[in-house]
Amino acid sequence: MTVRTRFAPSPTGYLHIGGARTALFSWAYARKHGGIFVLRIEDTDVERSTPEAVQAILDGMDWLGLNYDEGPFYQMRRMPRYKEVIQQLLDEGHAYYCYTTPEELEAIREAQRARGDKPRYDGRWRPEPGKQLPEPPAGVTPVVRFKTPQTGVTAWDDLVKGRIAFENSELDDLIIARSDGTPTYNFCVVVDDWEMKITQVIRGDDHVNNTPRQINILKALGAEIPQYAHLSMILGDDGTKLSKRHGAVSVMQYDEDGYLPEAVINYLARLGWSHGDDEVFSVAQFCEWFDLDHITPSAAQFNTEKLNWLNNHYLKLADNGRLAALVNRQLSGRGVCVLEAPALESVVALYKERAATLVELADEAEVFYVEVQPAQELRDQHLTHEVMPALRELRAQLASLPVWDATSIAAALKATLAAHGLKMPKLAMPLRVMLVGQTHTPSVDAVVALFPRDIALARLDRFLS
Repeated sequence: MTVRTRFAPSPTGYLHIGGARTALFSWAYARKHGGIFVLRIEDTDVERSTPEAVQAILDGMDWLGLNYDEGPFYQMRRMPRYKEVIQQLLDEGHAYYCYTTPEELEAIREAQRARGDKPRYDGRWRPEPGKQLPEPPAGVTPVVRFKTPQTGVTAWDDLVKGRIAFENSELDDLIIARSDGTPTYNFCVVVDDWEMKITQVIRGDDHVNNTPRQINILKALGAEIPQYAHLSMILGDDGTKLSKRHGAVSVMQYDEDGYLPEAVINYLARLGWSHGDDEVFSVAQFCEWFDLDHITPSAAQFNTEKLNWLNNHYLKLADNGRLAALVNRQLSGRGVCVLEAPALESVVALYKERAATLVELADEAEVFYVEVQPAQELRDQHLTHEVMPALRELRAQLASLPVWDATSIAAALKATLAAHGLKMPKLAMPLRVMLVGQTHTPSVDAVVALFPRDIALARLDRFLS
């Protein structure tokens, strides 16, 4: 049997980290087994589903590189089929019309709570042998309920959590079609998984309680039961439920914040899954290694520091031309115009080992294309009267260098230091302050060499004249 997995988000918000991990694991499982990965948009919540949210999901998956083999399928376009299956269940006695109004249902539940019972639908419209049902009340449009078995156990061997079982007596009769005729979420999911021949349902553990209901409907339809794998939730850095303040925002926000997709994919892969002690691996390696046996059933904890470490790793590996284009996008968003010189590709090549994100890399690069005004504190600390003679001599040596490169600049620095009896920091620190407005940079000769000579000298002259 061909492995077929699916990712089925509701377009009521953005594709967030939890959803992206579910998509990744479903995608990787299909890729590992040479199977099919299906994208399904569960847009039956008409009031909250938006085209913008659908596009955000598609954009997020595209950015992460999670390509789907079939879809996207939209549930709203499958309404006629759902209604056919509901009629089939009605005709076969697996479903029935229920005329209990919302007000009556609430009164039933209130009475149950008062007795200390579990609040639930009491089955008053459920047909049974020998049971006399009342006449349907005038003016009430019924819902359709699934006739849940009242005895026995619904159980499955969850591929992550192990054996899970529910007493059918604890499950009331689920509404599968609302009074306006629209099918409900739990029913649409069943029909889709059945007809799309999904073999493994990999999803968040907030769906565990839906699973016995869905299995019972599948059994009533005579359908093959897929295997289920329920992923535990992701906690924030502080150990509480992941929320927007932890980073549970659109996946595309990570793009805006300067993360590379390969770093995010690598990080997501390690949120609840492991392959020994391996921390860094390619997408291809992940697909080769991935299985469901090594997903932990306990909650995973988001760690921004680890994500930043991984992103730095991938920045160091990335092609400089690609990074330059990404940094240029960041700088353009700030209104910074990148000049022909220094070449942005050369700037990112020198600075990328120091940056955790593209935003930080853009911060470092920006000082080469805007006139920097060092903080007064740095000027007072480093541009002292004692060092000015040495700086002026260095400026003269730089102006007369026959070749403008890091090796020649390093030689000029050493000659100036020797002439004035100074240690390197005494000259390098003020030089950095004058050129880029900060004291921490890569090797100072390499930084100076990035600038065209005329620009470097002009920056020095602001403080030496």
